Amino acid sequence: MTNIKSVVAGLLFCLVTVPSVRAEITIDVSKISCKEFMLPGFIMPDDIAYWISGYYNGRRGNTVLDVVGLRDYVNKVEQYCIANKEMTVMKAAEAVINGAK
Repeated sequence: MTNIKSVVAGLLFCLVTVPSVRAEITIDVSKISCKEFMLPGFIMPDDIAYWISGYYNGRRGNTVLDVVGLRDYVNKVEQYCIANKEMTVMKAAEAVINGAK
């Protein structure tokens, strides 16, 4: 009986110490083309555009979130990408921020 308790305790210890494994997806946003950005897939274009907005706002030290302005920005990036499919999304976002048409 003592032997079984030791085995069970050992198994429980092993199960507790095993790290949980999560699927992880990483994306290099600087390499996403506008064409890829507009394709339906597992990443929503809005999510990428939000991240890019945060990236550029962070570079400028802006910590204010303008929810209406963000939606407008995402629409402008999407429209810019429709017209410039071979450009990277980062370049398109930068062009939108700089007021390109």
